[in-house]
Amino acid sequence: GDCFPCPQGGCPMMGHYADRFPAKLKRVNQKYYLNTAADPPFASWRQKVFMKLSGVKKMKGDINLVFHDTQGNTKEYEIASGVLSQDEVYIKYLDVEINPKKTKKIEFLWNKAVFTLLWARLGAEIVNIIHGEDGR
Repeated sequence: GDCFPCPQGGCPMMGHYADRFPAKLKRVNQKYYLNTAADPPFASWRQKVFMKLSGVKKMKGDINLVFHDTQGNTKEYEIASGVLSQDEVYIKYLDVEINPKKTKKIEFLWNKAVFTLLWARLGAEIVNIIHGEDGR
């Protein structure tokens, strides 16, 4: 928490986003930043989520996944919001604060928009979550 505010032009990131700061890669003694979780131990695991929906052809709303670990901790992440379609495969990268090796279950949540028809239903036909062999 001692590294903010970021320098003008943004925080030079390590890892996936380092290529967004090419001029800063050449500087000597440049500070770089990593995304971390909000709570100790501040670790997060990159997860790639593939989701195919089933149900009504198109509707407005949002879909979230809730990760539950073996100690009762939960974290919720938005996968998509707006017009949702059963014809589309949703792909999202998440930095999840729940260790994949300690994940007990993953819950699918769908919230429909206020004016959606009462009979309209939406579910997940396929949910695949991919992480590295070492848990990263």
